[in-house]
Parts: sequence; C-alpha cells; structure tokens
Amino acid sequence: MIRALIVDDERMARAELRRLLQAHADVEIVGEAANAEEGLKCFAQTEPDLVFIDIQMPGMSGLALAAQLEGRVQIIFCTAYDSYAIDAFGLNAVDYLVKPVVAERLARSLERVAPKRAGDTPRLPYDHGLLLKFGEVSRIVRLHEVDRFESVGNHAAVYTPHGKAYILSSLTRIEQRLEPAYFFRANRSVILRLDAVRSIEPDVGTGFIATLVDGSKVEVSRRQAQLLRSRMGCLD
Repeated sequence: MIRALIVDDERMARAELRRLLQAHADVEIVGEAANAEEGLKCFAQTEPDLVFIDIQMPGMSGLALAAQLEGRVQIIFCTAYDSYAIDAFGLNAVDYLVKPVVAERLARSLERVAPKRAGDTPRLPYDHGLLLKFGEVSRIVRLHEVDRFESVGNHAAVYTPHGKAYILSSLTRIEQRLEPAYFFRANRSVILRLDAVRSIEPDVGTGFIATLVDGSKVEVSRRQAQLLRSRMGCLD
C-alpha cells in the first residue's frame, strides 16, 4: 500500500487527483494540504510514502517544499510547464505530471514508485522525465533522449535533440541516479549516454575522443576510454 499526500493550492485540482487515485487500490490518500506550509505539517503527522506536489503555489513553492522533504519521501510533481529550475536528481522526483492530469499518465507515474519507503537514492528508469526549459519553451524530456550531461558550476547542462537546457544539480548527484547500463562518466565534467556514442578514437596528448551522434566530441581519459570501449563491445 502506497500512503500518499496531496499538496496543491487548487481545490479542484486536489479533488480531481483524488478521484483519479480512487482507481488504484494500492494507493491510500492519508492527507491533503492547500499550501506548502500545511503540507509540511501534514507530512509530519501522516509520514506518507509519496507526495504529489504542485510546483507553483503562493508562499513557499512546491520546489522549496520538496527541498525540505529531500531524502525522506518520493515525490511526483504536478506542473503547468512553469519556468522553474528543478534539481530533478536531488529531490527524489519519481515523475512529472502535466496538468490537467490524465489517468494513463498517472498510472505510469505510480508504476515508478518504489515499493519500499524512500530514504535512499534509487536509480531512475530510462524513460524518466526531466522538466527542462529551452528558451521560453518548457518541455518534459526523457532520459533516453539526453545525449550528455556536462558540469557548469553548480548546474549541469543537458544536451538533447531539442537543444541545451540547464538543471540545478551536481554531476556527482546526477551520476548516482542514472543507470550505469545506459550512462557513462567520460571524465570529471561529462556523463555520456552510451547509445549516443558513435565512435571512440585515440587523440594525441589527451587520451581518446568520443564522437556523439550529433557530431559533438568529448574527451575521454585513457583509463575511462578502455572501460567505455569494453562497455560498447569494442574489445581489442
């Protein structure tokens, strides 16, 4: 049984989500809150396994609430594609639901909820969605669409077929959430998606160069290059 808490300032949105969750016998709604402050109190009283959080709320935002709950519970964000920078890898986000929430997407999100109580850092599924902003357009991009993550200060650049976006997360934190079967740490600053690597060639003085499907090139240390070649079946 998944014990769920709903935090949303819109009464109708809470009612609709509650209605949709009635179709899931393994979900018990243990509380509702109309803002983040109420959500914190309700969380302490009910100790849920999962919290549905509206991103944009008056007062404390849903992101600020999620930050306070970090590592203590799994979270599904509800969003209307607002332009927030989300630490998707640090806030234990299971998924993002775009309002109005539809039954099929809710069901897929619930399938991602780990059966055990949160508190660890589970790996994200290959089709996990990231809420990214490209200029004035926000969209949800799946991990299998990401070519690489690159460290930029306390942010990370995310390279996708839609362009480059930024998330507020360290590369180490990102690596902890990614499945090693699909992603690879090329050097201190870059994580590659294995399926995005087209070729690996020696490069004088720098070790190796990985060429990606979009034509971009990434330096790979000699030690990591041998491991990468092995992972890709390029054994000598």
